[in-house]
Amino acid sequence: MKKDEREISIVRSSAAEYLTFITATGESDVNAVYFDENVWLTQKMMGLLYHVETHTINYHLKKIFADGEIDESSVIRKFRVTAADGKSYNTNHYNLSAIIAVGNKVDSPRAVQFRKWANRIIEEFTVKGFAMDDERLKNGGTVLTKDYFREQLERIREIRLSERRFYQKITDIYATSIDYDAKAETTRLFFARVQNQLHWAIHGETAAETIYRRADSSKEHMGLTTWKDAPGGKIQKFDVVMAKNYLTQEELSAMARIVNAYLDLAELRAEEEVPMTMEDWAEQFEGVPSG
Repeated sequence: MKKDEREISIVRSSAAEYLTFITATGESDVNAVYFDENVWLTQKMMGLLYHVETHTINYHLKKIFADGEIDESSVIRKFRVTAADGKSYNTNHYNLSAIIAVGNKVDSPRAVQFRKWANRIIEEFTVKGFAMDDERLKNGGTVLTKDYFREQLERIREIRLSERRFYQKITDIYATSIDYDAKAETTRLFFARVQNQLHWAIHGETAAETIYRRADSSKEHMGLTTWKDAPGGKIQKFDVVMAKNYLTQEELSAMARIVNAYLDLAELRAEEEVPMTMEDWAEQFEGVPSG
């Protein structure tokens, strides 16, 4: 069997969601093949991606190839896909260069979203010094390189070793998302609930409730179990408004286990070269009780 025709497992969710620049209402029916440091879609999947009919995708691809915008042979690969009848067929898939080229032609709200995503990713990697030059893009280059995942792994391990607070490590991991947008509604909601959700999972109270119930001027150190300059240093105003400073050692250990599990998952995803989106990380945190 030729390399182009080998049967490849379909990657649902992460790779597809990364392509669609997922929002809270992301397209979950797009199936992508992740192979040879690239992402591949059929014409049908591109139609789902951009919310247009398959014949529209076919029209734009033909024009792109006819105009010489991209070399047809360099962006097409056959993968074996199981159809509805249960049989496997060799089906044309198109790589990220073709997907982006079509996205630049299609007129739909989802295509506009994708163009914004692509421009931001290219700009980010150019600033970082990655070889995202025109020649590489023309030749089927992709941001999902070995270097990308290697850098992700380094970032995650730096987050683990940092002195950041527990909930900040969670938001730091979220910020490594391939489609990270600080202004997105998904981001706002995620950042707003992380700290409270961690506290609720451990002792059944929000951060504000913890401070209200445990801060007590009649107790030693205001009821604090730790503070910035503990144990002998002065307690500052910012110490008493930090809910974590009122937790017992057992509660702190339990919180650390939750955060470490999240970090372990992040490392595993990077090692397995699975791109993670904002929605991916938000969904992973859904398993933490929130009351």
